[in-house]
Amino acid sequence: MIAVLFPGQGAQSPGMLEPWLALDAVSAHLAELSEATDADVLAHGTTSDADTIRDTAVAQPLLVAAGLATARVALGGAAPGLVAGHSVGELGAAALAGVFDDATAMRLVTARANAMAQAAASSEPTSMAAVLGGVEEEVLERLEQLGLTPANMNGGGQIVAAGAKAGIEALVAEPPARARVIELQVAGAFHTSYMEPAVAALAAAAAEVSPAAPTSTLLSNSDGSEVTDGADALERIVRQVASPVRWDLCQERMLALGVTGILEVAPGGVLTGLAKRSLKGVPAVALKSPDDLPAARELVEQHA
Repeated sequence: MIAVLFPGQGAQSPGMLEPWLALDAVSAHLAELSEATDADVLAHGTTSDADTIRDTAVAQPLLVAAGLATARVALGGAAPGLVAGHSVGELGAAALAGVFDDATAMRLVTARANAMAQAAASSEPTSMAAVLGGVEEEVLERLEQLGLTPANMNGGGQIVAAGAKAGIEALVAEPPARARVIELQVAGAFHTSYMEPAVAALAAAAAEVSPAAPTSTLLSNSDGSEVTDGADALERIVRQVASPVRWDLCQERMLALGVTGILEVAPGGVLTGLAKRSLKGVPAVALKSPDDLPAARELVEQHA
């Protein structure tokens, strides 16, 4: 069974869409998706600099658009066996699974991104940091001591902490034993209580959507479980804004369900990197440019 994965914020890079515009199908789809958001996806994916696309209001629509456009061209009409997305990637995953259409995903991600950017700007200074290695229990104990939240439990010895900037700085200065801490270039403490104001804004946008039941197995960030009801899928996406991402549980569920191949849509690399440690031996293809499409299509053909 093939699993199609959508990366989250932080995976974007300057010029990431440039090579994809050579494909008419991708270029046309990106243009359509760009019309459904107030962010110029085409411009931000080709000419905007790193500081511009780091902006939450830009990064999130850009990522969902890139993921959907490249997923459609890579699958070529084939139905994925399983779909999952990390953080904002859940919107792309839900669209690919048929919970709502691609344009609706773009409208929702626009509401999400703008609300999260506003929540971050109106709170005390906050930040996030990746904690690599260490003993999980000791890492979690250190975060609790500093009043930080394990915002992303990514598996493979990686936990992303979030909270007050002073707490993140203390974590960097005195990391847990045998762990390395890297502060992330993000606008705020995502997937924590600091984002509660954004939940209400996204819920208002979601109230305008009539979701359908997923047509592929869809995993939830909240607990790695399979979501079979469209309304439940949408509600989980709304709550996820202020709740931790349990990617570790998503990966465990993929193994339990018998996933035999992984396709990470553009800008691929982060989730396949995590899979190398948590889903050892499962072949994976990350879409970084159109040069990866032949390998992607071969993987889909072999594992669909």
